[in-house]
Amino acid sequence: MPGSTKSGVEMGDKPSKPGESLPAQEDAVFGVITEDGPNYRNVGTLGAMALMIKTQFGLGVLSIPQVFDSLGIIPGFVCVIAIATVTTWSNYVIGTFKLKHPEVYSIDDAGDLMFGRVGREILGFMVCVYWIFCCGSGLLSTSIGLNAVSAHGTCTAVFVAVSAVAAYSVGSIRTLGKMKWTAWAGVASVFVAVLTTTIAVGLQGRPPAASGIENWQSDYKLVGKPSFTKAMTAVASTIFAYAGTPGFFTIAAEMRDPTTYTRSLLACQGTITAIYLSIGTVIYYYCGSYVSSPALGSAGTLIKKVSYGIALPGLIVSTVIVLHFSSKYLFVRILRGSEHLTANTFKHWATWLGCTFFITISSYLIASGIPIFGDLVSLIGALLGTFMSFQPMGCMWLYDNWKSGREQPNVKWMLLSGWNVLIIVGGTFIMVSGTYASVVNIIASSKATSGSSAWSCADNSNS
Repeated sequence: MPGSTKSGVEMGDKPSKPGESLPAQEDAVFGVITEDGPNYRNVGTLGAMALMIKTQFGLGVLSIPQVFDSLGIIPGFVCVIAIATVTTWSNYVIGTFKLKHPEVYSIDDAGDLMFGRVGREILGFMVCVYWIFCCGSGLLSTSIGLNAVSAHGTCTAVFVAVSAVAAYSVGSIRTLGKMKWTAWAGVASVFVAVLTTTIAVGLQGRPPAASGIENWQSDYKLVGKPSFTKAMTAVASTIFAYAGTPGFFTIAAEMRDPTTYTRSLLACQGTITAIYLSIGTVIYYYCGSYVSSPALGSAGTLIKKVSYGIALPGLIVSTVIVLHFSSKYLFVRILRGSEHLTANTFKHWATWLGCTFFITISSYLIASGIPIFGDLVSLIGALLGTFMSFQPMGCMWLYDNWKSGREQPNVKWMLLSGWNVLIIVGGTFIMVSGTYASVVNIIASSKATSGSSAWSCADNSNS
């Protein structure tokens, strides 16, 4: 029964040995898990870390140098560290909330506990739309990579469609436990690609885009002077780089031992923050205002082809994982409480493949309708990423701690209460102002370049 099962210690902490039957497990979300169906509780500590890193490290890192160009190196540093701090706290709250409420699978379940049916439906709708937009940005970045590698070998719309087919094929794997190998491969792929670009811009001394300028020196800024619109767009892009937060619910729910969740989280956040700061600083320092978005195009045509060729598996994996998250959310929502959720029945397979197909088609429409990488990333970060990563987690902490803390208030409780209220208020401000800025930029970008129009066949890898 929901809420009656402990957080996972007795629910399959240890995987069965090869050739050994999987014992029946009772899970507060998935119900009875047997060897006759998929094992939804088979993600270990290292696997969780890989999934967490890949959920965030992929599309986001490609926009960080552009953030530094807008804000300057010092404010850019502050922005990245601030967002990293808030999202690390938010992700930590997810782990503690899951241990206290084992029946929680996704953010909509948390919304139901806090705000009832209205909270469930609002947060459920928002998280589904959020993952669709993330998947759309993944398809778009993959099409950019295919264009770069093939020197625009065919219509961009075709590349987006090819990316969608590839994502659907791999994203239809049913459990995260079987997808963790793709996460490791994806992390390695993107890391090597951005490292290649970083080394190349350092060795070149100047970006190829500035080759016609005599006695060129990098025009990097320690402190930028962006307009309000540009500044909020940069903040929103940084949020997107860390906004895998809703996926952490799913990862925690499929861990064999959720008590090790925090260990995986801290390793993930520390790793990607170090990468974001180092990669963003070096690429921007050498390229200045000539930095590209996505950043893999900053070292010229040859390195761009090499880097995208290396990064393509990682870009596809980023798309696959968010496609899986959104499909799994719908799948669990539809079949929860029925035997078909964990049994290999026709209804099980039809529902699962139908969910993945629906998300794929929806994401394809988004990628084709807003084909401007930087603007799409900032829009997702501001409108959906902020709302999915800030406000609900502040409310979750207050839900679990407000009543007991008021009875015996102490300094720690007062500080944490103020911190979570600040997250809620600050997140709301960023969401509203960042969305406005992103919409303004999308309109301006669409008018400025004919090649960035919706459903265009034009090469989108020359940003």
